[in-house]
Amino acid sequence: MDLAIHTEHLTKIYAQRVIAVNDMTLKVPVGSVYGLLGPNGAGKTTTLKLLLGLQQASAGEAKVFGRRCGPRATDVRAMIGYLPTHPVLPGHLCVVEYLDLLGKLCRLPSQLRKPRLTSLLRAVGLLGATHQRIATFSTGMRTRLGIAASLLADPPLLIWDEPTAGLDPSARRFTLDLIRELAKSRTVVVATHILSDIDQICDHVGVMQEGRMIFSGSMREMKQRLQRDDFCLELDGEVDAILQLQQQVAEVPGVAACSHEMHSIVVEISDRHSRAGVVAEVLKRVESSDLSLLALRSTQSDTEYAYLQLLQEDSEHGFRRFDLKATSDEHAAIGDSVL
Repeated sequence: MDLAIHTEHLTKIYAQRVIAVNDMTLKVPVGSVYGLLGPNGAGKTTTLKLLLGLQQASAGEAKVFGRRCGPRATDVRAMIGYLPTHPVLPGHLCVVEYLDLLGKLCRLPSQLRKPRLTSLLRAVGLLGATHQRIATFSTGMRTRLGIAASLLADPPLLIWDEPTAGLDPSARRFTLDLIRELAKSRTVVVATHILSDIDQICDHVGVMQEGRMIFSGSMREMKQRLQRDDFCLELDGEVDAILQLQQQVAEVPGVAACSHEMHSIVVEISDRHSRAGVVAEVLKRVESSDLSLLALRSTQSDTEYAYLQLLQEDSEHGFRRFDLKATSDEHAAIGDSVL
């Protein structure tokens, strides 16, 4: 498998006290849309800065397309289009002036730079604001301009940090649709804590907590980690009828049923029973009731459940998270690098 990003034992410690990234191994396949997921303070932004060479690693190493990252790795940065959270842009410039300046800094010749920035402005919906000062832009417009800036040099890897933060529904939808389109020709890494974004656009995901990578794999693999095999019935009808149906469903062998919301029932299936058989029996009871079935939804497709379970499992492991099989030489080397 070709890798766009590969880190081994990547560690970042600030002032020998704060561990921001902790012995992290990360593998991002070429051509994937990789979601870097985790709560605020998990170490996502620090990880991105290490890949960009904006921070020096305390231990371990990171590579982009096989080239080692670091403060002096200008060749690596040339392959990355970076969008920070809430990008800070020069407010006194207009859109064309700003992108033209970036193009010059990227050493793009004029005959390439001019048509490219025009195409990018059209693509991000800012063609009508070309002479408007950036200081007057809304949050959504600033994000669109930051996206255009990250694409100006046509990099093979895009790293976007919280690209939908603070956006209204229309701007958020635009950004997610654009990521899908860009993923056809590039590798995209999106760091976010918004679970629904990951579910819509990503095919691979990494989950970080307290600076550690507690899971990395395909979206399918993450959802399959759910311990329960559940599905949810969304119903339309009287509450009393829903409660009566819940009691009837609970009588099906191998099933436990509970109310999820006012008009829905969650059905839990034990490991020893056929999922298809249980679903068929439950639907028979729905059909004979006075209720209408609005939706049948598997909770196994919910990224939120899988994500929360991963965090819970990691918190419960305690000292078992420590890899006792690591050699003393390995830990000594890491300690020497940190000190």
